[in-house]
Amino acid sequence: MKLTVVGCSGSFPSAESACSSYLVEADGFRLLLDMGNGSLGELQRHIGLYDLDAIFLSHLHADHCIDMCAYFVARFYRHEGGRCGTIPVYGPEGTEKRLSTAYEDVPDERSMSEVFDFRTLKSGTFEIGPFQVRTEKVSHPVESYGIRVEHGGRSLTYSGDTGVCPELGLLAEDTDLFLCEASFTHGKEDIPDLHLNGREAGEFARDGRAGRLVLTHIPPWTDAERNLADARAVYEGPVELAYTGAVYEV
Repeated sequence: MKLTVVGCSGSFPSAESACSSYLVEADGFRLLLDMGNGSLGELQRHIGLYDLDAIFLSHLHADHCIDMCAYFVARFYRHEGGRCGTIPVYGPEGTEKRLSTAYEDVPDERSMSEVFDFRTLKSGTFEIGPFQVRTEKVSHPVESYGIRVEHGGRSLTYSGDTGVCPELGLLAEDTDLFLCEASFTHGKEDIPDLHLNGREAGEFARDGRAGRLVLTHIPPWTDAERNLADARAVYEGPVELAYTGAVYEV
């Protein structure tokens, strides 16, 4: 599998990065994990606008899904070649309504579903193209899912947004690459069921025996280097900060 970081800023775009969005490719199939603020423009640096095969939305906060409204425009109003066919979109219950409300001026209530094949996420195991995936509901103020993607005997796990919860540990167990949010600073913010800090991300990687840890979703106001040091203090494997354009072969 090939993982490309399209965007990795948390809460709002930074000067260096769009919000959360990660491209996973294998066997010519392209799966996008989240499409936060600014990510649609960055995505076109890596693939064509209409080259995606499926989209996974971990939850419906704007920094993970709002560029779906712009992508609706690109697919619904495409002038050359006519309107795009539907693409599978896996998201929490109410995804279609949320995006239609955010866009507001859709031609009619069915317009979104004319280009997006909305499929409601639940905790479980299923296939997306060549990938075997497992999703688990994690701890966040809105319905939110982490995902483990497997292909060819290799795996990557993406936390989505979450606080400390056992479900994340299940997804991260023995994963080859753990893409984990680290929004908070250890010793500074202590808000349960919201986000992780660098130390907690490192602990999940350590306890799950992850092969590599990549910290992501770090807001512009959070000290990323502090989170990196906190993760390294508890996890002995390779750990680094996500950055726009980073590519990993899994």
